[in-house]
Amino acid sequence: MFFGKLLPREGNFFELFNEHGAFIAAGARAFQKMIENYTDTALRQQYADEVDKAEHAADRVTAEVNRLLHRTFITPIDREQIHGLINAMDDILDLLQDSSETLSLYDVRAVPEQVLQLATLSVRCCERVQHAVTLLPHLSQPATTEAAIKTCEEIDRLESDADRVMREAMSRLFREEPDVRELIKLKAIYEQLESISDRCEDVANLIEGIVLENS
Repeated sequence: MFFGKLLPREGNFFELFNEHGAFIAAGARAFQKMIENYTDTALRQQYADEVDKAEHAADRVTAEVNRLLHRTFITPIDREQIHGLINAMDDILDLLQDSSETLSLYDVRAVPEQVLQLATLSVRCCERVQHAVTLLPHLSQPATTEAAIKTCEEIDRLESDADRVMREAMSRLFREEPDVRELIKLKAIYEQLESISDRCEDVANLIEGIVLENS
């Protein structure tokens, strides 16, 4: 018990969540810009570098959250919820970076419209994740609880939209792409991009659990 009194009673977890959420949104916007400017190799590389920077910065925040968990005696929400949420958030940026790298590694010269559609949906999902995270410190307020649940429901709808775009893209790909190598490349990219919204939905589900338990 004496040792526990020496540890911080509450860490700045919510501030770190907010910081990480900002990196998620920034990384998603950079990825969208990369797709929008894909034919310009210099701009493409510039925005790919921005995705990498956001991912590396978010990794540092994740590491700080995990270190803080070990140093903090009493946390503002359940320790497992903190650990699960920050790692689920980190998965989003990992996938954004993976998608950026896959386009380069597969030497994709041009991207179909559906790639941009999925990138745009990813941005909207990521921005909703960022917004939902900012509400966590204020769950004692009924209006905030309602806003958090509504934001999570929006993420669920966006994930369904991404599913639909991917199914349509896959259908067209298998009907119209004569080059087997291109088909394999684009199939992998579509699946990876759709997974971004899946990870956002995972975060939304975790936040809904935190809201219901702490409101």
